[in-house]
Amino acid sequence: MAGLTSPTTWQTIRVTDKNGTLSIKADGNAPSAISLRHICKRFGAVQANDDISLEIPAGDVYGIIGENGAGKSTLMGIMYGFHQADSGEIDVGGVRTLIASPCDALALGIGMVHQHFMLVETFTVLENVVLGCEGGARLAPGLDVARKALTALAEEYELHVDLDAVVAHLPVGLRQRVEILKALYRGADTLILDEPTGVLTPQEADHLFRILEALRAQGKTIILITHKLREIMAITQHVAVMRQGKIVAYRKTQETSSEELAELMVGRKVLMNVEKTPANPTERFLQVDNLMVKDSEGVMRVKDACFHVDAGEIVGIAGVSGNGQSELMAALAGIQPYHSGQIKLKGQTLEDLDPVRARALKVNHVPEDRQRDGLIGTFKAYECMMMGYHTQPEFLNGLLLSEDKCCESTSQAMEDFDVRPANPHLRATNFSGGNQQKIILAREIRRDPDFLLVGQPTRGVDIGAIEFIHKRLIEMRDAGKAILLVSVELDEILSLADRILVMFDGQIMGEISADQASKKEIGLMMAGVV
Repeated sequence: MAGLTSPTTWQTIRVTDKNGTLSIKADGNAPSAISLRHICKRFGAVQANDDISLEIPAGDVYGIIGENGAGKSTLMGIMYGFHQADSGEIDVGGVRTLIASPCDALALGIGMVHQHFMLVETFTVLENVVLGCEGGARLAPGLDVARKALTALAEEYELHVDLDAVVAHLPVGLRQRVEILKALYRGADTLILDEPTGVLTPQEADHLFRILEALRAQGKTIILITHKLREIMAITQHVAVMRQGKIVAYRKTQETSSEELAELMVGRKVLMNVEKTPANPTERFLQVDNLMVKDSEGVMRVKDACFHVDAGEIVGIAGVSGNGQSELMAALAGIQPYHSGQIKLKGQTLEDLDPVRARALKVNHVPEDRQRDGLIGTFKAYECMMMGYHTQPEFLNGLLLSEDKCCESTSQAMEDFDVRPANPHLRATNFSGGNQQKIILAREIRRDPDFLLVGQPTRGVDIGAIEFIHKRLIEMRDAGKAILLVSVELDEILSLADRILVMFDGQIMGEISADQASKKEIGLMMAGVV
């Protein structure tokens, strides 16, 4: 750790984008919680961070946004000690420092709430919070001290949670509070939150924002990483925009707009809302009656589900992840057998449905987890594009797959769906998340299905790819296809769906017409309130 320097204030920083040199002056005289100067980080041939300079004012809620692969996660990793910068300097509270590990970050008052919670599910809340800082060989005294401290923190910041509850029994909103309590208990003055609302209901997200405001009012600094521009506009004071490893803009939030930020992220104008005409549903394609589905452990995950989907409409299923949506989609795709009930396609009752038969009936499936269920990372793009269709004559030479025919088809699909890079021989794992998603969508949509099951179509996908995917789904609807959409993104459901079903604890709580739906009403149903 180097010597003490005076607190850093805002300064003029020049960044260059495709239109020339952009000079941005961020004003203010408050000291910075964290100052980054000329940070560079390379992984092999990839320049993840390129000359990043950033000032995070103390007591600010500061947003950092950018497309997939823009370098946000790498930058946060450097701040929290997961990565070491190849060059550049970091000041914390005006002190030049080296953050070699998360332990160093915590010692400097920097905490992080990860997108995927770092909790031991079989431990209580109290045990999770003190894990690693128990206070001595005798556990009981340390737990008593922690209980008093956590009770005070919970009162001060509205982070109320039962300290003796087992984490496995808590809903995701309360688990997130546990993560925040962990960081505060360890003395964090600066909190990094990575996509904090991805698994929350609207009401839980609103409560989180109140917590963040309370933290800021007490002098804490918040760094918010999110792809949801609505949240940036609602909660932050300043925002930095990253593109291709560089910071291309700094903005005061009150002086910008979602439209400007989207354009800065992507480098072109982006359609923020889906343009669509009213649905024109025709024949009944899917009818589900009293469907019951058990998971692999025998737990009933879908309970007495009844609904329908017509050709020419998108039916959305809203709900917090883990409330039976995945099992419902798996049963309809033939991946998972259902326990009881009835599934009808075009009036025909289906029994013993499997994926091969589903495809023969022109039912295609975009799975929720693209990496686990949609692709094989070590396969080349053209091999992934053939998965499930490898027996079709158009791709065969005799009994064997023709690599030339597969690559020709894949190249055309990549052009149609703007997959980058358009290389059929590149392994799936080397594509960004958004481009992996486009490969799966291209594989399923280009087969011209009558019914598309699509789960979490834009999870972890940047705003430019979201715009593209939404347009393709609306085009399918307008072509008379039936679509069942599952998404934890309520804005996506409201934007795309014509009718909305809400699931909670395996049950369909109700149905709402999208043009009459409100976030408050849907959010209450997502929480189990009819």
